[in-house]
Amino acid sequence: MTNRSLAVKTETLKETFQLLPDGEERLRYLITLGRQYPVMEPQHRVESNLLSGCISQLWFWPVLSDGTCHFQMDADAMISKGLAALLCSFYTDATPAEIIATEPDFLTDCGLAGHISESRQTGLSSLRRSIRYFALQQLS
Repeated sequence: MTNRSLAVKTETLKETFQLLPDGEERLRYLITLGRQYPVMEPQHRVESNLLSGCISQLWFWPVLSDGTCHFQMDADAMISKGLAALLCSFYTDATPAEIIATEPDFLTDCGLAGHISESRQTGLSSLRRSIRYFALQQLS
């Protein structure tokens, strides 16, 4: 996704997921997102960057550059990586204030919540908390 407002990104994601007919197609799309997400720099794929609360290993590395947030991530499970790619792509290029003010409600609106396991939802929540915490730190 390019540098667009979170409102525009939300609408684009809703439109994209409406085109996918069922849960299986949505999961395939997530896997594709994970495969296409930029590769995490190896020096950031370390134990200290592992998120807790994830059933699979999920590494997360946030950066603030020119007033906007950017996120590197990687995971050892494709669906988890796709979910993380979706969330990280959504918030990349947003300001810390935009991140704090915008919840990823599109996940429910797109029908994803009903197609991912409780453990993956927990991991996604952990990632959202980490993104939000990073944004809060930038405003301090």
